[in-house]
Amino acid sequence: MAAALLWSAAPSASPQTAPEAIQIELNRLEDQGNSCRAYLVIANPGAVSYTGFKLDLVVFDRSGTIIRRLALDLAPLRAQKTSVKVFDIADTGCKAIGSVLLNEVLDCRDSGGEISDCVQRVSTSSKLPVSLSK
Repeated sequence: MAAALLWSAAPSASPQTAPEAIQIELNRLEDQGNSCRAYLVIANPGAVSYTGFKLDLVVFDRSGTIIRRLALDLAPLRAQKTSVKVFDIADTGCKAIGSVLLNEVLDCRDSGGEISDCVQRVSTSSKLPVSLSK
């Protein structure tokens, strides 16, 4: 009888593992006329493919003042795939940029639908003196 009670107290489900982080790296900035062209390297090492993945980015100057806010669509993000997203920051020279903040993930969906709190699924880094943080 005691053995039956111990058996029933054991957990019946294995703990759910968190999805692997989507790694977003600010890799390069280059002046393009009056704008700054930015290159992001996005690595999705996990098994989840994202059909929607849109970022709210805030660009700060070297003194910490906001100079631009951007919505950047990275979708689709295929599972176990690294990709590059190139975008221009209008009317902003690259030398003016001090840092970039990933303020929020505005849209995050997989084949099952919307996913809440995707900011927790992202890690950020930069190869440049200009930081990318969340």
